[in-house]
Amino acid sequence: MNERILITGATGMLGKELVRALLESGYQVSVLTRKLTEIDNVQVFLWDVNKGTIDASCLKDVDTIIHLAGEGIAKEKWTEKRKKELINSRVLSARLLFKTLAEHSNQVKNFISAAAVGYYGQRDDEILTETSPAGTDFMAECCTKWEKAADEGKELGLRVVKIRTGIVLSKDDGALPQMSVPIKFFVGAPLGTGKQWIPWIHHQDMTRIYIHAVKDKSLEGVYNACAAFPVTNKMLTKAIAKQLHRPVWPIAVPESVMKLILGEMSAVVLNSTNTSAQKLLSTGFTFSYIRLEDALSDIYSS
Repeated sequence: MNERILITGATGMLGKELVRALLESGYQVSVLTRKLTEIDNVQVFLWDVNKGTIDASCLKDVDTIIHLAGEGIAKEKWTEKRKKELINSRVLSARLLFKTLAEHSNQVKNFISAAAVGYYGQRDDEILTETSPAGTDFMAECCTKWEKAADEGKELGLRVVKIRTGIVLSKDDGALPQMSVPIKFFVGAPLGTGKQWIPWIHHQDMTRIYIHAVKDKSLEGVYNACAAFPVTNKMLTKAIAKQLHRPVWPIAVPESVMKLILGEMSAVVLNSTNTSAQKLLSTGFTFSYIRLEDALSDIYSS
């Protein structure tokens, strides 16, 4: 297979797994990073989004760009400075890629961008499809600007795909290790009401969705990337505790406490997002893990 994929954000959890899976599938892979690093069988190029610099030779022979770059949404408290960083890391990075494409000869035809279910904001029990309107909180604002930046690729004639990701479950990275800590120390409890819907997905299925978007050129627009059966925060907490052989406290951590600790960032754990995966399923994609219990069992046994 001669198709070459250029990946941004390749040093993150999803990026590392995606690089490995693409190579195993016979694709050639290039990556853009802020710091020079060696990756077996991968061409590595440098860029600096804040300075607006990029090695344009990264585009050589590239057919598809997978854009995963973006500051971690829950890595730091949401000060006004941090909010700007979260938006700019997504918006300015996409624009730098498109500017480079416009100014240099290339054969890029496809732009596949990460996005997030944070787009929907707090929606209680409403079933959310890709046509549901955006929410009104900061996460929704950030995600809306993120997706609009990706859509600028259409002006260059690119096929643009946006993958609205839920909580990616992996043993060693992402949200699951953080959620597991209090449970391991026997202080696990639902957060807020515990009734908020959590759109989750096994990390292997997440990787497979991106490869599906690379292979199936009919995919275009936005897709929810979450398992077909979402669970509540309470259900997720209990399922993790079962795998770790730990109890769960019957009393939930009040919303007021979460907001006191996390401030506005408490929306990450308190928002209810009941997403539908039907649009993705209609493209022929099949999940390897549709039940939370099966996903967690695989993750903790591996």
